[in-house]
Amino acid sequence: MSIPQNAPTGASTARGRRAAALNPVGPPTKHQLALMIWIAVFPTLTVINLTIGPHLKDTNPVLRTFVLATIAVPIVIYGLMPRLHRVRGRILARRAA
Repeated sequence: MSIPQNAPTGASTARGRRAAALNPVGPPTKHQLALMIWIAVFPTLTVINLTIGPHLKDTNPVLRTFVLATIAVPIVIYGLMPRLHRVRGRILARRAA
């Protein structure tokens, strides 16, 4: 007899309980996520444009966009978004307490 594919296993339910304990507020709504992304992306692109924009002023716009995105995306995804998720979690946990 085989186990149904959607049946929870001990590891997946334990992992789910640990994740719920670490983040009791749940995932952000689409509106919260949009705001968090904007908060991360706008200042990042502004700083990058002000620092390296003058060096790229004579380049093709597609190449310039590629360079800016190549620098900005890792900063936003690996640097800023995890911090914003933690801040959001703290704010919502305080409200719930």
